[in-house]
Amino acid sequence: MHRDPRTPAPGRRLKAVATALALATAMFAAGAVLIDPVSPRPPETATPVRAGARPAGTVQSLTARLERLPGDWNAWSALGMAHIEQARATGDPALYAKAEKALRRSLTLQTHGNTGAESGLAALAAARHDFTGARTQAEVAIAGDPYGAAAYGVLADAHTQLGNYQDAEQAVQKMNDLRPDAASLARASYTFELRGLTDRAVGLMRRSLTAATTAGERAFAHACLSGLALEAGDARRALQEAEQGLRATPGDAALLDARARARAALGQSERALADWQRAVEIAPLPHVVLALGEMHQVLGHGPQADAQYALLKAQDRLRAAAGSPPDTDAILFEADHGSPARAVAMAEQALRTRPFVAVHDAYAWSLHRAGRDREALAHADQALALGTRQALWSYHRAVIRHALGDHNAAHEDLESALGPTSALHPLHAGHARALLERIGTHP
Repeated sequence: MHRDPRTPAPGRRLKAVATALALATAMFAAGAVLIDPVSPRPPETATPVRAGARPAGTVQSLTARLERLPGDWNAWSALGMAHIEQARATGDPALYAKAEKALRRSLTLQTHGNTGAESGLAALAAARHDFTGARTQAEVAIAGDPYGAAAYGVLADAHTQLGNYQDAEQAVQKMNDLRPDAASLARASYTFELRGLTDRAVGLMRRSLTAATTAGERAFAHACLSGLALEAGDARRALQEAEQGLRATPGDAALLDARARARAALGQSERALADWQRAVEIAPLPHVVLALGEMHQVLGHGPQADAQYALLKAQDRLRAAAGSPPDTDAILFEADHGSPARAVAMAEQALRTRPFVAVHDAYAWSLHRAGRDREALAHADQALALGTRQALWSYHRAVIRHALGDHNAAHEDLESALGPTSALHPLHAGHARALLERIGTHP
C-alpha cells in the first residue's frame, strides 16, 4: 500500500504538532523579525559594547562572549532576544525559558537603566500571547528610556491585540518619530491596513521593504504586500510579490503561504496545494494546516484532508493542556469542522484576554454555526467596525445577515468578499458564490 507523499508520515506529524504549537505561540513575536526591541541590525553584525548599547549576534557568538565576559549585562539581554528569535525560526518552545533566564540574568547584573532586558521581557510576554503583561512590561521599559523606539513597538502590538487601537496608533507614531526603520514602518502600515486604507498601507510597507536590512525583514514585507494585493482583488500582483520574495528566501513559510493563496485565487489549485504542503512541512502553523486541509477537501482528497484536520485537533489538545488561550484559527476550525458549541466557548475564552477584531470575527462565526445569529451579527459588526478589508470576515457577516433575512445587506457583503478575484479560500469562495446565486442577485 502506497502512502500519498503529500500526507505527512506519523512521526513527522507528531513533530509537526509540537512545532506548530510553539510557532503559534511565537506568532506575535512576531513579527518577531520586525519587533526585535534589541537589535535592529543584522544578527551577524558585531557591535562593540558601549554604555547603554547592546551587542548584536547569534546565540553562539553571544554565548561565547559571555563565557569570556559573564558580567556583560548587555550581552545577556541580547542573548535573550536571540533566543526569542530562534524560537520563532525553529519552533522550539524550550527556547522561551532560555530567553527568560538570560533576560532576568541581565536584570540581576544591571537592575537600573536596563531597558534592553525590560524590552526583551515585554517581547517575550507578547510571544507567549500575554498581551496585558507585554503592555505592562513595555511601559516599564519606556519609563526607563523614553527614547527607546523598540519598546513602543511592543506597546503598540499589545494595545492592538487588547483592542486599544488609538493607543496603538499613538505608540506606532512615537516609534516612527524615534526610529523610522523597517519595523516601525511595517507597524505603521498595519495601522492603515486595519482601517481599510490599503493604498497607504501598501505605500508604508514598500518603505519598510526599502528600509529592510535583513533577509527576514524583506521576506516579511513581501508577504505583507502579497496579502494586501490579494485583499484588494489583484491576485496576479499578490503572486508577483510572493515570488519576488521567494527568489531571495525560497524556504520562507509565510511567502509560500502567500503564493499558495494567490495561486488559489487564480484557480491554480494543484500548485497552491503544493505550496501549502511545503509551507506546512517547514512550519505547520494552524492557519496553513487548515488551508491545506480545506484545499484537499475542495479537491476531493478525503483522507488527506482528514490528516490535516487530525493534526489541527492534536495541536489544540496540546494548546489546551498548556493552558494557552485559543487562537482564531483553532476557533474557526472547531466551528466549521468540529463542535460549534465548543467553538463558542473557545472564542469567549479568547475574548476575555484578547478583544481584537479578528477574535470578534471568530466569535461571530462560532455563534452563527451554533444557531445564535442575532448575537453573531453584533460581533461580526465589531470585527468590521474599523473598516478592515478582510474577505473572510465579510463572507461571515454575509452568511449571518442572510440567515437573519437581510438579503440586501448579505449581497453587499458577498460582493465585498468575492471582489474581482476573491481572497477567500476556494472552499469558502464556492459557498459564497452559491449563496449569491440563492439570493438571486448574481451578476
